[in-house]
Amino acid sequence: MFKKIDPANYAPINNACLLILAGTALTWILIYAKTILMPFIIAVFLSMVLNTLALWLHRKGRVPYSIGVAIGIVLVLGLTALSVSFVSNSISSFVEGANMYADKLDTTIAWFLETARKVGFKVNSEFLSDTLARLPLFNMARSMGGTLMSLVSNIMLVSLFLIFLFMGRATQERNALATSIEKQISYYLLVKIFVSLLAAITTWIILKILGTELAGMFAVLTFVLNFIPNIGPFIATALPTPVLFLQHGFDWHIITAIFLLTAAHFIIGNVLETKWLGKGMDLNPLVVIACLIFWALVWGVMGALLAVPLTSIIKMILERSEPTKPFADLLAGRLPFK
Repeated sequence: MFKKIDPANYAPINNACLLILAGTALTWILIYAKTILMPFIIAVFLSMVLNTLALWLHRKGRVPYSIGVAIGIVLVLGLTALSVSFVSNSISSFVEGANMYADKLDTTIAWFLETARKVGFKVNSEFLSDTLARLPLFNMARSMGGTLMSLVSNIMLVSLFLIFLFMGRATQERNALATSIEKQISYYLLVKIFVSLLAAITTWIILKILGTELAGMFAVLTFVLNFIPNIGPFIATALPTPVLFLQHGFDWHIITAIFLLTAAHFIIGNVLETKWLGKGMDLNPLVVIACLIFWALVWGVMGALLAVPLTSIIKMILERSEPTKPFADLLAGRLPFK
């Protein structure tokens, strides 16, 4: 009389519900424990990169593994120290010239008002002057510097995690999943580090040739922002514009900087990076944007920087199990449900 219910028919629904519940719980843990988890995740990614670098040096140059790791750590610390020096020197130089930039801002306002009057536009000069005077440009410069400093403020905690991770490598056997994740993530990070460093150096050269203040800080910001897919290079290109406007007004300096920086990011991001990474992490572009928003909400700037490798790890874990493989296909842009 009553039709027998087959539990197998409800397996996909059960799996989806369990995955949603697990994801909700995991998100709460990520937010609550981010003070500890962020340095730990950074240490994990650094250990992957340093391990790959050490193995490459051992294979190519017969360098002992421990010395290869030490070389990698010295490179990381040197890059961090150089970034801090660039940022602090750039901000100091910019703030010292506050009076000069204030005079240039007044001159620019007068030029804008005169131009607007000639073409027949009525502009409230007092309102414009007050609005521009209240723009916290120097506070913004300090704030950007403070954001960069905060990224390296937990370096001791990261170093401590890094030591324990390498101690664990010596005694722990690596399974196939961990080896696959490390190989793919470390290659991605090494390519991103190289292209980001190339973009940062190119940005510094262009801005230095144009005589731009804060060129060092903008170069460091370019290196960091290049880890954020799609949005990062665009922000890095636009950031120097207010400083160039303060220094030179709206002239060929701004147009040249935007043109050269856009061309540099296009070549580095769409030609070199695409050539070296190929399909990258096999993530759908819409999924990348969605994950970028999610990780930025959970972990702020650091979450946005690590969004792609973190999502890729989740995808690789999901595709190892048959019940969760459809969700991994969904992250790759393949519709698994029919």
